[in-house]
Amino acid sequence: MTQTEKHLTFEDHNRDVTGMTYVYPVVSRRSEGVSIGINLNTNSACNWACVYCQVPNLQRGKAPLTDLSLLRQELFTMLDQVVNGDFMARFVDPELRRLNDIAFSGNGEPTSAKLFPEAVAIAEEALAFYGLTQQVKIVVITNGSFSHQPRVQRAFQSMAKKGLAEIWFKCDRGDKEDILRINQVNLDPELMVTRLTQVATLCPTWIQTCMVSWDTLPPSEREITSWLNILEKALQHSLPLKGVLLYSLARPSYQPDASRIGRLSEEWLNQLAKRVELLGLKVKVTP
Repeated sequence: MTQTEKHLTFEDHNRDVTGMTYVYPVVSRRSEGVSIGINLNTNSACNWACVYCQVPNLQRGKAPLTDLSLLRQELFTMLDQVVNGDFMARFVDPELRRLNDIAFSGNGEPTSAKLFPEAVAIAEEALAFYGLTQQVKIVVITNGSFSHQPRVQRAFQSMAKKGLAEIWFKCDRGDKEDILRINQVNLDPELMVTRLTQVATLCPTWIQTCMVSWDTLPPSEREITSWLNILEKALQHSLPLKGVLLYSLARPSYQPDASRIGRLSEEWLNQLAKRVELLGLKVKVTP
């Protein structure tokens, strides 16, 4: 590996830290340990362009064709260094030396990759090889825009059947105008609920929400209410949601409106969390 001798931090999620094409390790605030990331969007292309996105040179589009042989080689190499090598001792602070997950995240929407199911199968194979199937999760962070496709649904079903697995479903706002401003996509909130339903019935699912200030002001009561309405509609569908992952900015955005957004306080997030809990959902707050 081409890593420099420094410990990984919450603030640095550099995709190039290993010198690999697809695989990169991070220490994750939400995982409270090491997450092995898989970046299928090596062209930094995504069909959304969230205002808080930390990917430089983000462009609109889908993931390129995945080199499955290279992905397999890199993932097995990374896992071997974590499980059998000195990776943890060299690069991770003692209190975070725990492998929590393999996460499909990276520089864009991972399910846009044509070979996404095959990539998931490689992750399943690698965990089984190292005897980690019941210890380390596979996590897919998704905006749900490809959740209607049979190939994506098959991958989610396989994840749920073969071991520990979670979907983190992006839902930052609940009004069409707000979704356009924050996620830069025209999306009807009802379609978001439909996509969430498709995902949550296949695999254990968290709703992932990034709340940010806009021009120094926190989200308005109207914004909060419309977002809570999305959660209520999901509960009306009796979806088996694990809860809500609620967070704010940790690292700087590289998007055009980056100067207009800001980090919200832990106190503000906790107050919102209480309103979510009143709906009957578990909340994990990461300020």
